[in-house]
Order: sequence, then structure tokens, then C-alpha cells
Amino acid sequence: MNNTPRKHRKAVLIEPSAIIAAGLKTLLAEAGSEFEICGTFEEPTHFVERAPLLNPDLILIDPAVFDFQKRTAVHNFFEGQQGAALVAVVYSFIEPEVLKQYHGSIHIYDDGHKIIRKLRQAIDARQHETESAGENSSYELTERESEILVSVAKGMTNKEIADTHHISVHTVISHRKNITRKTGIKTVSGLTVYALLNNLIDQSEVE
Repeated sequence: MNNTPRKHRKAVLIEPSAIIAAGLKTLLAEAGSEFEICGTFEEPTHFVERAPLLNPDLILIDPAVFDFQKRTAVHNFFEGQQGAALVAVVYSFIEPEVLKQYHGSIHIYDDGHKIIRKLRQAIDARQHETESAGENSSYELTERESEILVSVAKGMTNKEIADTHHISVHTVISHRKNITRKTGIKTVSGLTVYALLNNLIDQSEVE
């Protein structure tokens, strides 16, 4: 039998219901879990403002807090939290296509031990997703990073980029760091030349 203590994991909960939020906290505490809810938020935007300070391993979220049109674009909203597993908190019918956006889900009728097991599975799923990305793509810009690069080349500020792509400024900064790491280019002028050479932007768009 393996008695090695499990790693302590931090989780944030995005849930407008105070009763459900309190219930989840209690269940995890009573089960002696390695998971600790280090912050609760009623709205996703409230969490994003505090995300750099919390740096959670898990984001537990009620899918219903998103507008219907945004429910299938959850990963875009949490792009700045690429290391965190997303777990849906379900207590009403949620479309299967929406649940596919998450690394796992817990249900209102799950007991504490079942919730812990599901959270561990979500962490494993997130790690597997990261490993599956492979080293071959580590220096290739993602589609979103290319979009951010184009905006940078156009001379837009971080705030303007965030507003244009409907993401947080923190997420923009995270993307820019990744772009610099992958391209090895630190200056805006250098990134502009890179965008031109790779046909991501036309000369007329930067004049």
C-alpha cells in the first residue's frame, strides 16, 4: 500500500450560489482532501483579476455563469491559466458539447470521496493533455498567438489587444511571453518583421 502523501493542490471556485460554494468547501475539508479551495468568485471576470496571485491547479466552475454563446469557448477565456485543470460543477442539464470543454465534471449529488476522485482524474487529464501536445509544437505559434502577434505588429497596446480578442490583459501578457520565448524576438519592431516575413500581416497594415 502506498502511503506517500499526495501533493497539496489549490483550487478556485467560480459559483454564484453561496450555498453550493460552502457545501463544496465543507465536503473537501471533511474528506481530508489534498484539495483546498483558496478562493471563491461569483463571476469569471472577478477570478481573472486575481489569477496571477492565486495560480490554482484547478478551476471549478459552474458552466451556467457563461453566456450561452460563450459556453463552448471556455478555454479561450482561461488561456492565461494553461496549467490549471478545468472542472465543471453540474447541477442542471448541461449540453455535452459544453462539457467537452472541461477536463472533468462533478455533480451536486456526488459525495466528498467521489468529488476528490474526479478532481484527481481532472488533474491527470490536464497533465496528459500537456504531454500530448508534444515537443514538436513547442516552438510553433498557436493560432491565438499568431493573432496576438498580428495585433502587436499593428502597434496595439495590451489593453487594446485584450478588448479586441475578448480576453484579459493578463492573458495578453502571457501570450506575448510565449511569443517571445518561441520566436526569440523581444522587440515590437522585430516581431513586426517576423510577422511580415511569415505572411501573417501585409506591409500596408503596419504603415
